[in-house]
Amino acid sequence: MSVVTRFAPSPTGLLHIGGVRTALFSWLYARHTQGKFILRIEDTDRERSTDEAVRVILEGMQWLGLDADEGPYYQTQRYDRYRAVLAQMLERGEAYRCYCTRAELEALRERQLALKEKPRYDGRCRQRTEPRPGVEPVIRYRNPLLGAVIVDDQVHGRVVFENAQLDDLIIARSDGNPTYNFCVVVDDMDMGVTHVIRGDDHLNNTPRQMNMLHSLGATPPIYAHVPMILGPDGAKLSKRHGAVSVLQYQQQGYLPDALLNYLVRLGWSHGDQEVFSRQEMIAAFDIKDVNKAASAFNPEKLLWLNQQHMMRAPVSVLAPALSAQLAALGVAASDDRLLEGVVDAQRERARTLQEMAQNSLYFFRDFETFDDKAAKKLLTAESAPWLLALSDGFAAVGQWNAGAVHEVISGVASRHSLGLGKVAQPLRVALTGGAVSPPIDITVALLGRETVRARIERAVRYALGAS
Repeated sequence: MSVVTRFAPSPTGLLHIGGVRTALFSWLYARHTQGKFILRIEDTDRERSTDEAVRVILEGMQWLGLDADEGPYYQTQRYDRYRAVLAQMLERGEAYRCYCTRAELEALRERQLALKEKPRYDGRCRQRTEPRPGVEPVIRYRNPLLGAVIVDDQVHGRVVFENAQLDDLIIARSDGNPTYNFCVVVDDMDMGVTHVIRGDDHLNNTPRQMNMLHSLGATPPIYAHVPMILGPDGAKLSKRHGAVSVLQYQQQGYLPDALLNYLVRLGWSHGDQEVFSRQEMIAAFDIKDVNKAASAFNPEKLLWLNQQHMMRAPVSVLAPALSAQLAALGVAASDDRLLEGVVDAQRERARTLQEMAQNSLYFFRDFETFDDKAAKKLLTAESAPWLLALSDGFAAVGQWNAGAVHEVISGVASRHSLGLGKVAQPLRVALTGGAVSPPIDITVALLGRETVRARIERAVRYALGAS
């Protein structure tokens, strides 16, 4: 059997990490088994579905590199197919028209609650054959009354649902539009889905969907209902925990491979390995290895993993992403050589690309002021001669690189009988405005001769009290 999985988000809210993990598990299992991965947009809820949510889904999947083999399919473009299947089910008696009013159903619910019974439709229209004047009916699936549905779930194991406890599900609204649970069944059947990987909040929908598939003569797929992601405090994941649009992680400077690496480890493991490349995830992943216990979101662990991936990623991959982060800060950086040099110098000093961009602005534009504490301590009349000597030394360098810069700094320190740090720290403040940067020889080399000499001149004026 060739594996076919699908990710079928509803565009009624923005795609966040819970949905991304479901997509990732589905994508990984398809790739691990050399199967097919389908993207399907379940947009039948027209009142709550938004174009913005669809955009985030599509752009988020593209950014993450979770490429689909088919799709995106849109349920609203398949209404003719759904209506044809509904007509067949009505004709065969597998579905029926229900003329109960909203008031009648609410009264039924209140009566059941008063008797401490589980609220459920009592099937009063199952045998009705005549229409009810003035009432537009819904269509309900005629669920079997006897027997049980057995779900051999890949995560939760064997789960049994008694048909007597399942009411007759509405599969088309009174306006004729099909409902989610019905469309899912037809789509999975038509698209040949063999494995449904989704959140365990859908587990209670599964027995009715399996019954409908049997009614339509289709073999139900294998189901795997994965646990939810909790916040660090054990509560349901919310915006304050990280349940934000996946594209916000892109804006905050996370790498897609790092985010996927983090999410795959929420409920799945492969020995003691923490850092996975995409190919390593594909090779090792099996849906049967997913734990059924909920996992807690840990922002610090995500930051750590992001830094691990930043240190491993090719510079050529990180440089365009750094450029985008700089652009968000109002800096146009088009010098690929400088961008790659800064990435190489800063990748171990930042946990996100956004942080790297903020810490690297002095490479791409002049800073307005010196850090007051660092400047008062290090840019003094005592350090001014060393800075001027450095400027003269840099002017005489032939081949401009970190090695030649280091020789100049070492020479000035030696001539003035100073430790290397005694010379390097005033120079660092002069060039960056603060007391922190990559190694000073690399920093000088990246900034370039003209910029370095101009900034030293400015620092000497400050040191000597000139305006």
